[in-house]
Amino acid sequence: MQLPGLESEPYSGNWSLVKVLDGFALDRKIHAAGWNFFFMAAEVKVMFFGALGAKKIENALKRILAKVRHQDFNSLEVTGIVAKRFLGVPYAIVSAHSRHIQQSCYLHSAQARRTSQRDADWARGGARLRSGEWTYET
Repeated sequence: MQLPGLESEPYSGNWSLVKVLDGFALDRKIHAAGWNFFFMAAEVKVMFFGALGAKKIENALKRILAKVRHQDFNSLEVTGIVAKRFLGVPYAIVSAHSRHIQQSCYLHSAQARRTSQRDADWARGGARLRSGEWTYET
């Protein structure tokens, strides 16, 4: 889905990073285009030890993506990156919520979301069936 005035860049696998100020701004743009942007209440968190750094945050996001992949939602909103200390040891917690963009105002079933995503990937030439599972290439 392409929205006017919305910048994105490839991130990891078939995921892209959308450059907006916050989820509310993106929600307004999506609704203005006639689509719906669902927010999933379940929060996903991962923790890592050490100071904040781009590579550590990237690894944390990859761990979150691996955790939510089976849900077949097409978006993820990072809702927090918090640095803390415990007994002088630095650590950070990265929090996120699954999101889903679709035209219908009723959230599709997991099977329907999976089929829709597979069809979209196939249309872009990025899906391949290997060993009974769909793999996605960028």
